[in-house]
Amino acid sequence: MLVTPLDWGLGHATRCIPIIKALIINGYHVTVAASGKSIQLLQAEFPEITIVDIPGYSVQYAKNGFILPFKLMLQVPKILRAIRHENQLLKKLVKQYQINWVISDNRFGMYHAQVPCTFITHQLTIMAPYNWLRSLLQSINYRYIQKFNECWVPDMGLNGGIAGMLSHPNHLPSVPVSYIGLLCRFNLTLPQQQNYQYDYCFLLSGPEPQRSLLQAMIIEQTQNIYARIVILLGQPQMPGVKVKSKHRVLNHASENELQQIIQSSRFVIARSGYTSVMELLCLQKKCLFIPTPGQTEQVYLAERLHALKMGLMVPQHSLELSKQLPLLEQYDFATIQPEVFAPQKLIELLPT
Repeated sequence: MLVTPLDWGLGHATRCIPIIKALIINGYHVTVAASGKSIQLLQAEFPEITIVDIPGYSVQYAKNGFILPFKLMLQVPKILRAIRHENQLLKKLVKQYQINWVISDNRFGMYHAQVPCTFITHQLTIMAPYNWLRSLLQSINYRYIQKFNECWVPDMGLNGGIAGMLSHPNHLPSVPVSYIGLLCRFNLTLPQQQNYQYDYCFLLSGPEPQRSLLQAMIIEQTQNIYARIVILLGQPQMPGVKVKSKHRVLNHASENELQQIIQSSRFVIARSGYTSVMELLCLQKKCLFIPTPGQTEQVYLAERLHALKMGLMVPQHSLELSKQLPLLEQYDFATIQPEVFAPQKLIELLPT
């Protein structure tokens, strides 16, 4: 069994954690092929499994959110080369590790003619600033997805789920599509906290340079906020970095530590990356979401959650915590009962 997440931020690797756990619980021998920070994250969670270091897509992001979509478009030739290369690499991995099933989280080249291959994505619709571009990107997206045997969508199947048109487009790919529920690495059987240790928990994540830009804003703006605050920098590869702040600052936390911190916080402030959204909604946390500038899917998702009263949304350029944090205290959050992916569901999803 091979599980291979995309290297655009840690979200893809993070949401593969419950998939890997389900495979192990059901008796599968798991090999992981990953790159960059994803390797460190998955090694910490699964020290017993084999992790193969493979090249990533090495996508570069922009400081200016407006130009990010255009900068990504300019990198399409490089991405296509990476897809072709990883497809050739997969053929070698299948032979070397005797792989009989591939689960690819958004790695488009991880399909194989002789081995069942599953593609995981919540973006059947790729958001773009223009309708013609959105249609073009969807056709390209489907062309690759349809090289796989099936597609798993980590969302609920009814009423647009969490991701709305991202995961529930007007028409689906021609391969079988399964809505598998929300992916969450945390233990959801633990009781909710009644006595909170923190008022606000800030979770930083996502690609650079925007992660660091948001970090600087949060560190500066929280200096004059008198509350119990914890800030997680999302930097597992930099354990020795010190950040000057009067509040508690952690570079990284293990899965158990992170869950304890989140559940012991009254409110969470985070990016609206889909993995973060899934996990926070599964933990039933009240959140303020700050989309990564230029990442149109995060903007759409944060606006949808705001409209559904599942979370507050503020653009990064409008961030004024002294004004927005009090709004969290007054906001009437909707109560939801998320449908969560469970290890036993894996049996229903086995390739035929």
